[in-house]
Amino acid sequence: MPRAPGGDAVRHSFGQRYCSVLRGPRCSAGLSAGSEELQLGWSWRGQSRLRHPGAGEQQQHWGRGPSHGQGMQGSCPPEWAVLVAGALMGAGDVITQQLVERRGLRGHHGPRTLKMMAIGFCFVGPVVGSWYRILDRLIPGNTKVVAVKKMVLDQGGFAPCFLGCFLAITGAMNGLSVQDNWSKIQQDYTDALMTNYCIWPPVQIANFYFVPLQHRLAVVQCVAIVWNCYLSWKANRM
Repeated sequence: MPRAPGGDAVRHSFGQRYCSVLRGPRCSAGLSAGSEELQLGWSWRGQSRLRHPGAGEQQQHWGRGPSHGQGMQGSCPPEWAVLVAGALMGAGDVITQQLVERRGLRGHHGPRTLKMMAIGFCFVGPVVGSWYRILDRLIPGNTKVVAVKKMVLDQGGFAPCFLGCFLAITGAMNGLSVQDNWSKIQQDYTDALMTNYCIWPPVQIANFYFVPLQHRLAVVQCVAIVWNCYLSWKANRM
């Protein structure tokens, strides 16, 4: 008859199962003296796991860190911010046609409003949102001095380029030829830029100082509904 396993063999088998579950640095505590190699092997692997966590543990740890949030902010502009930009561009054109130009509901030019919304969706929202993230990386921080530096760079570098591109895109969508579009830009650009400097510097200082990065585009667009009315009137005036 086969002999039943002795006490040492039972303890050794139990120790193997115990270590396979726990895999900790103390897994050798229940093993017999006759299995020193197994004890050392499990002990070394348990300490290695403590020093070098697995890929899954690293991924879970990194997902909770601040860098994960920064990475999310550095991705594409949030969809809601782009949608807000397009909706407010359309609202600005509606206000312009109804309150400034006084076209009335029957005389409202719907395709023009749709064009302004498309510019907001495809140009204003993505470009301005991406610029704010770039600006936050170029000049990090949230102090008053940093806010002034951001405003100077925004209004001195970005605003003139953005405004020229906006007028050019609007003219092209209105069917102007290249020559007529260039003539209109020369006619309207300086006046629009000076009006921009009367409105945006104080707004942007407050925006850069008080508002988190992910909400700056929405704040700008809420304030910009008056500015959008002006731009719609300026860009569509023939």
